[in-house]
This record gives sequence, structure tokens and C-alpha cells, in this order.
Amino acid sequence: MAQAGGPTRAPVTAVLGPTNTGKTHYAIERMLAHRTGVIGLPLRLLAREVYDRIVALRGPSVVALVTGEERIVPERAQWWVCTVEAMPLEIGADFVAVDEIQLCADPERGHVFTDRLLRARGLHETLFLGAESMRQVIANLVPGVTFLKRDRFSELSYTGSKKISRMPPRSAIVGFSVDNVYAIAELIRRTKGGCAVVMGALSPRTRNAQVALYQNGDVDYLVATDAIGMGLNLDIKHVAFSATAKFDGRRMRGLYPQELAQIAGRAGRHTENGTFGVTGEARPFDEDMVEAIENHRFTPVRKLHWRNHDLDFGSAERLIRSLEAPTSNEWLTRARDADDLLALKALTAMPEVQDKLTGPKRVQLLWDVCRIPDFRGASETEHVSLLARIFDFLVGRGLGGGKVPSDWLKKAIERIDKPGGDIDTISKRLAYIRTWTYVAQRKGWCEDESHWRQETRAVEDRLSDALHQALTQRFVDRRTSVLLRRLKQKETLVAEVNDKGEVTVEGEFVGRLEGFRFAQDASGSPDEARTLRAAAYQALKPEFSLRADRFYNAPDTEMDFTEQGGLMWGHSAVGKLVKGAEALKPAVEAFVDEEAGPEVAEKVRRRLQHFIDRKVAALYEPLAAMGRDETLQGLARGFAYRLAEGLGVVPRDAVAAEVKELDQDARSALRKHGVRFGQYTVFLPILLKPAATRLRLVLWSLWNGLAEFPESPPPGLVTIPNIPDVPKVHYTLAGYHPAGVRAIRIDMLERLADILRQKDSRAGFEAVPEMLSITGMTLEQFSDLMGGLGYKAEKAERVKVKPVAEPVPVVIDPDAPVNPIPEEESAFVQPEPEAEAAAPEMETYYTFTWAPKPRFQRPERGPRPERAPRPEGEAPRGERPPRGDRAPRGDRGPKPEGEARPPRPEGERRHGKPEGGKPRDDRKGGGKFDRNKDRGDSKPKSFEARPPRAEKPIDPDNPFAALLALKGKV
Repeated sequence: MAQAGGPTRAPVTAVLGPTNTGKTHYAIERMLAHRTGVIGLPLRLLAREVYDRIVALRGPSVVALVTGEERIVPERAQWWVCTVEAMPLEIGADFVAVDEIQLCADPERGHVFTDRLLRARGLHETLFLGAESMRQVIANLVPGVTFLKRDRFSELSYTGSKKISRMPPRSAIVGFSVDNVYAIAELIRRTKGGCAVVMGALSPRTRNAQVALYQNGDVDYLVATDAIGMGLNLDIKHVAFSATAKFDGRRMRGLYPQELAQIAGRAGRHTENGTFGVTGEARPFDEDMVEAIENHRFTPVRKLHWRNHDLDFGSAERLIRSLEAPTSNEWLTRARDADDLLALKALTAMPEVQDKLTGPKRVQLLWDVCRIPDFRGASETEHVSLLARIFDFLVGRGLGGGKVPSDWLKKAIERIDKPGGDIDTISKRLAYIRTWTYVAQRKGWCEDESHWRQETRAVEDRLSDALHQALTQRFVDRRTSVLLRRLKQKETLVAEVNDKGEVTVEGEFVGRLEGFRFAQDASGSPDEARTLRAAAYQALKPEFSLRADRFYNAPDTEMDFTEQGGLMWGHSAVGKLVKGAEALKPAVEAFVDEEAGPEVAEKVRRRLQHFIDRKVAALYEPLAAMGRDETLQGLARGFAYRLAEGLGVVPRDAVAAEVKELDQDARSALRKHGVRFGQYTVFLPILLKPAATRLRLVLWSLWNGLAEFPESPPPGLVTIPNIPDVPKVHYTLAGYHPAGVRAIRIDMLERLADILRQKDSRAGFEAVPEMLSITGMTLEQFSDLMGGLGYKAEKAERVKVKPVAEPVPVVIDPDAPVNPIPEEESAFVQPEPEAEAAAPEMETYYTFTWAPKPRFQRPERGPRPERAPRPEGEAPRGERPPRGDRAPRGDRGPKPEGEARPPRPEGERRHGKPEGGKPRDDRKGGGKFDRNKDRGDSKPKSFEARPPRAEKPIDPDNPFAALLALKGKV
């Protein structure tokens, strides 16, 4: 190969123009027109693509492929396809071409391309292929160069920003990091069914397999790095940039306009127009950028990166100086220190390496070792350590006569030869094997070069296949790709439904039939979801009718309602309850797909309405019976209506006035229907059962328009936690009454109230086992409950009284012989000393007294007149707890909470009541005041559970009213 400056008259031509101008194709044609030729390409992937094209035209026996990790050189090789770094400069080829010559301005690899521009020449023809922006610099650096301008075959236009979900088919989305590429590919798999992945770090085998997925139409989307900008000819209609900045090895920087144009130019092949734009977080291009890309007008390149090629191997220091030599050419600038130069400096600083640099050959060998790329992306220290080890092997005992030991190389390769693992793991192993592939390709570095070249190639192929499989499995939905291909071919899709409701199309699972709604598989692609649903519904049409008939004839036992108002048929949701005309008459809404048809929807709705109507009628028959009872008139019928509004449970204080107005006949008529007038709640005990309670909460929530329904407590619990944030009405509907930190079941509370009315709440009483048994509480918990009911609990301790064992009578047999203790033994029998008095065992107990909350003051009532002071020695009397209306006792409600009585002047009495007593018209019961004490009687006080009847007219509700009316007349 001729070099610049030598005596040659071979023409040098610069073929310049944008992408899609056929430059590479033109260069291949010109090379094959010569007997021998060399073409340098920027990427290993592109080199492999061009190699395959030429092999298809001329056969493998005359075509060579030389890259850093691959070397295929037949004995009769005529045409050489290489990466630019691997181009042989000494073979004297007739033709030489360098593609993408604008990379002379690249900070990382620019010095290599500049070297080829200045020195690589063919004996008969030389071509440089690149962008128009290189015209001026080439004209100044290459004397006698001829320029050939190539125009783009198609137009390139900007379409702005688009979401990935709206990306058109045959699109390429470009990212600039592995993580970014994988994230985009994952998103496309979920939204579009899958994509192919192309990156520069992929092996040619993996890359070709991924490209085949795209080119064959298995997937319609390609996610790639900027590697696609370097001559990869794919059927791309749109290019979308997910970012406009990349890490160039040193820092993050924005892409130059010509770099963006190089990538965007992949859209539109031959005469088919292409488009480009942005997606994701990338900012839209400004007008100047768009105009530059569309019209291919860019700022001319002013400086090329250059590094001295005339190296001095006299010593390591002289080699470094020659690599760092400056240039005086105004069009060139010295390249920054590349990885190979940095590795050289690090190795020469190591004493063990410095000692081995005994001559120019070893310095040159060290430089060759330093040029091993860091494929692994390891730390600088780790990479330098590996290079030092390889250099040590190659130096050996003789002057550069050593080789990398086969056993050491074998162990290193065996550690890598593991196709299993995820994408990142396999990719890392591929990067590692590339290092050993590069070493095996160097002539004279291994003991058995041919064997290790084949071995490293085989391992790379296995890892490449594993990586392709992993990429396809992760980023391609095979089911969707198969269905899409059938849809594109306009074939009729075959859909089936099995007995489990699983829907398959062309043998691929696409969703389930849940009740009367088709639930498409979530992994399906939204873009083709409509077509897939239509295909599935073809099979579901007869299934909908069959299911509707089966559902209509199903028994009520197969159906149920949820605590949030849903309607279930087995495990499938088939509808929900909605607000109806009345609380006890809810309506239903059926869950039926439109495609099932109105007849199926109406049949399902009617069956659901029948179910819920029968369920309400069965559980709330007592309320319906009250509504139908014509004997209930007046106040009784109105009160029955109030109970129906409350769904069978009404707090006593909310209907205190209505209860007071009910006469005995009205109450008796209501009791016949199961109504219980409790001290705290008026309710129907049968409606406190779990099923009725669960339905009551749902019906009340529907009627009141709640978004989230309260849930019923688990059945069987006597008390549940009283949560402050939960409204009290929810507890009432659930059949509980809040008191303290717990809420007690309504019916158990009324049983407790019956016991409490028998106790003397003024003098105080203790809890009996029956109280604790009813509530299922400990004594501490019970005291808190009583506090919530209006009682004051006083804690104290006392000596625990232990039960005394009854003496057991001993029967003495008079005929039994008596064995007196011998006199000598009796002297040793001593009386047992009395045990020391043990500390008495204490127990805790509570005394409960009625202590209602103070009432609110009523300002309309004035102060009462002063009363005579209480006689000395008279003790104030407490009040008894409320006990309901007079007859029967349990039918009066509790004292209204939250009201306060106006303060009474100190010492004032009312009707002889002790200080702190309640006015008679407010109290619910209590004991008489002590008439004997007022008369000075010394008899002990006595109390009654009822107030004096003479002080109040006979209550007509009292079942003994008739007998009391006769009192005094007999």
C-alpha cells in the first residue's frame, strides 16, 4: 500500500455527501473492479456486513476479514475488509478506501482516521468517503484530491416529538447508554409487543440475529445506540432520539449537528423518504438544527485530531515523547492521551516492567500489549495489571520469545464459557472473551494460535447466541409478534375458549372471560389490542349466550354480595348494587361487555335483581311484616317507619321523644314484631345477626352515597375497638355501642343494663362475675367500659379473702390399739414452732357509682330561690343510674348526653333531695329521699328501686296501670 509523500500518481477521490447516497456501495464496486483492495470501516459490525456482501459476490476464498477480534485471511485473499485500526498498510493493494472519514474530528479515535487520511494510499486508486463538512480540510491536507459529491436519494423531514406509544412502525429509537437502551426496549415490549436491540458492544453474531428479527418483520421497532449511524443499512422509516447528549469517554456533551444528521440519515433508504424526531425527555430541535439536518448544511471541520506515527522505540521514555510530539500543521491538533498511551505510562512506572525493557524490541512489544483495548470496561488499575501479566508472559526468558501459557489461557476462557445468566452477565462475559480473542489474533502471542483462535471464536459464538436469546426473551413478546405477522398477512385468526374461561387466539393465550367481561392479558400490546379483542370476541359470542342461560338458572346459593356492594357469581364479579327508590329496594348494574349484546345484559340484570330482592326480603322480613301490619296505627306506624329507616337499629336518644309518646298498646303491638325498647338502643334482635348486619351496612352506604362502605365486624365478637375516626352511626349499624376504648354489642349491653339496674349506684357496687362474663372483659377493661357508660370507677386494694377449707371429720375405731409414744422417745418430740406471719395477699377492686357527664347550661332558666340548709349530719345522696321508662323498666332511654344543668346555689335543695340530685322531671329513676332521717328517726336508711308513686300520675304504659287505678277504691 502506497503512503502519502511517495512517488505515486494514483488518483485520490473524496466522495462526500449525506447518508443514503450510496457511498459505501460505490466504494465496494470500485474495489471489486481492481485486482486487490482494502476498505477500512469504522465499526466491526459494519465490517462484517460488508464482508458478507463481498463474500456473496466473490466467494470466501478471496475475501479477508481483519478486525481487532476477528481474523479470516484465506491464502488467496484479494480483497480485505477491515476496521480502520486494523487496516494493513504494507500489503501494497491496488485500491484503498476509508469510510466515514469525518471521524478524523473524533476526540477518541480521530488520530487513527487522520493517519489513514494522510498515509494510506492505493497503488491505483484511493477513496475517502464522508460528510461534505470535510471538503475544505481534505483539500488542504491531500494535494491533488478530486471531490465527488453525492446527493441523497430521498428526502429527510422533521416530525417533532412523539411518545413511544405513538411511534409508527419501522422506527428506530436511539439511546446513548446501555441502561437507556434497555429501558426503552422494555417500554416498547409492553406497548408495542417487542423490539430488536443493536449496540456497538454486541458481537457480530448477536447483532445479525437481532437485525434479522427487525428485517424479517418479527418486530417493527429497533432500539439502538449511535452505532446505527455508521453505515448499517436497515429498513427504517423514522428515527427518534431519546436523548441529544452522550458520554464521550471523558464527559457528557451534546451531540453535534453533523452527528445527529449521521444518525437521523438512517431513516429512508434509497428512494423512500424518511423522518426524524425526538421522544421521551429529549427536547425538540430548534429551527436552525432542523434546517441544517434536512438540508445537510454544517459548519466545516477546521481541525483534525492527530498523533505522531513515527515512533521511537529506543526506550520507553523516547516512545512516550514521540507519541506526545506536537504538530505545526494549522489543520491538525495533537490528540489527547488515548487509552493505549495512558496504559503505557502506567506500565513503564512499574519497576518489574521497567526491568524487562532491555531493548527496542521489548519496548515495541510493550507498546503492542498496551494497544489491547479495554473491552471489559474495568478500572484502570485492573486493566493495567492484566496488561502487565500478558507482557510478562510474552517476554519469557528469551528476548521476547515467550508466549501466553495455554493452561493459563484455558482457565481464563473456562471461567467465561458459561452461557447462562441474565443479559448483563452474558454481556460482561462477551466483553471478557473479546480480550482473549484479541490476544489470540496477535501473531506469535499464543502457543497454538489456530486452536485458540477457534476456541475463542466458539466461546464468543455460544455467548452471542445466549445473549440473543436473552435479549429476545426479555424484549420481544413472541405471542404478539406471531399474531401481528398473521394480521399483516390478512389471515383469519382462530380463537377458542376452554372450560376455565381462558381465551386463546392461534393457540396463544390472550385473556380470560371473567363472568361476562373479557379481561385481556395485560402483557398484550395496546396497539394491536383492538384487533386481538375482536378476534377473541368471535369465539366469545356463543359463550356469552350459554353463560347467560346457565347464570339465569343458577340457584341463589351460587351468588353473593360483597361488603362494598359487588355482586358475585362464584369467584367472578357479575355486577354491583346501586341506589334504588328506597333503602330496602336497591337496584343492580350488570357487568356485561357490549359485544355480548343487549339480550345477554338484560338477562343477567334481571337475575341479579331477583337475587338481591329475595335476599333483602329474607333477611329483613320483620321490617316488611311491620310495614304490612294494618293494626299498627298512628304513633306505632310512624315509629315502625323510623325503624325501617334505621334498617332495624335506632339509637334510643335519637327517638327518645317518640318513645315517650308511645302508649302501652302501641308498644305492645311493636313488641309483637320483635322490637325491643332497650335502654340504649331500640332494635330488632333478629336483625343483629351477621348476615343482616352485613347487608344493613351495604344498604345504608348505598342510600347515603358513600364511596367506601364500612365493613361489618367479624361475627361472634362481644366488643370491638372504638376507633375515634369511625362515625358512631357506623357502630350502631354494625350492632355495637361505643363506650370507652371499646364498643360493646347492643344486645349484650342491654343484658348488662338489666343487671346494673338491680345495683345501688349511689352507695356504689362492685362488678360481679356475671358482668365480666357478659362483656368478656378483664376487670380493668370493664372499668373503662363503665366509664364510657357514665359511671365513675374508684380503684382500691384490699386483703384477698381466701376460702377456708371445711374440717374433715376423723372417725376413730374404738377397738384399734393405742400405741403410746415411749417415754424415752417423747423426750425428743418438740412442739412445732408457729410459722412466721406471711404478708397478706392483696387484690384490686373497683367501686362503681353513677356519675353522668355535666349537662349544658340552659340560659332561659333562672336561679332557684335559696332553700333551708341541710340539717347537720345529713349525708348527700347520689343518684341512681337511668333505668328507662316506668313500665317496663327497660323501655326508657338514657339521659340525653351533652346537656348541662344550670348551677344551683350552694346548699339549695329541691323537694328535699340531697345536693347534686337531679330534678324529678329529668331523672330516669332513683331512690326516695330518707323520710325517716328528716323526722329524726334513728332507724337505718332504706332505699327503693322505684321513686314514690304518689309523686307522679300513674303511667298509662305500666302493665300494672289497671291494678294501680283500683288501689284505694277497694
